[in-house]
Amino acid sequence: MGRLVPAVTRALDVLELFLDGDGTLSAPEVTRKLQLPRTTVHELLTTLAARSYLVTTPDRPGRYRLGVRTYQLGSRYADQLDLAAEGRQVAQQVAETCGETVHVAILEETDIIYIANADSTHAVRMVSAAGRRLPAHCTSVGKMLLAALPDRDLDARLGGLELTGMTPNSITDEGELRAALAAVRERGIAVEHRESDPDVSCVAAPVRDRTGRVVAALSISAPMIRWSEEREQELAGLAADGAGSLSGRLGHHGGRK
Repeated sequence: MGRLVPAVTRALDVLELFLDGDGTLSAPEVTRKLQLPRTTVHELLTTLAARSYLVTTPDRPGRYRLGVRTYQLGSRYADQLDLAAEGRQVAQQVAETCGETVHVAILEETDIIYIANADSTHAVRMVSAAGRRLPAHCTSVGKMLLAALPDRDLDARLGGLELTGMTPNSITDEGELRAALAAVRERGIAVEHRESDPDVSCVAAPVRDRTGRVVAALSISAPMIRWSEEREQELAGLAADGAGSLSGRLGHHGGRK
């Protein structure tokens, strides 16, 4: 590994300060946060501004904010991301941690499509594959994705839709589904008990892109022989952590919602 260049490291330290707070900083604030000499900070800020990585804030003299160059780099990075490829890597990591089947899914109209999965290491397990399509209202990932929709979009998708069940436990009433979605929004986690498979329960958490928009959901599925209230809580935490990790890979830096 080559030697780190101190000047470059300091410049990156300056830029990363803008990830927190209101997105603006003054030279004295940078000096205090990084414990650098004032002359060094002035030179760093001047150089970054000259290259359009920072700009001064017109209505707040003496303060800086991120410039267009950082947006251009971020956009180029986002263009190179592959949700399915990133999802496969994170799903595998989560599956290795919990030993259960992990899926990443997206919403298409009123169905979900699995775009990545990692199988359980147990002999008794849920067997699925990327590309499988299921009714969203019967799955934890589907509930998570439906709950994230704006009200107008959700109304349009549910309007006149016949909620066909996959098992006796599936939700087939629109009012019951809307109540379930409200609970998902409140908790930030979606749960499904034997609604798509009579022998399996699942938990799911939202995956967000760099804008904070929910673009996918990550779920962990386990057969009922290994399910309990304690296990559900544990898997919910692991699903949230996995979804947060995948969100981070997509450029999202906010907390869980």
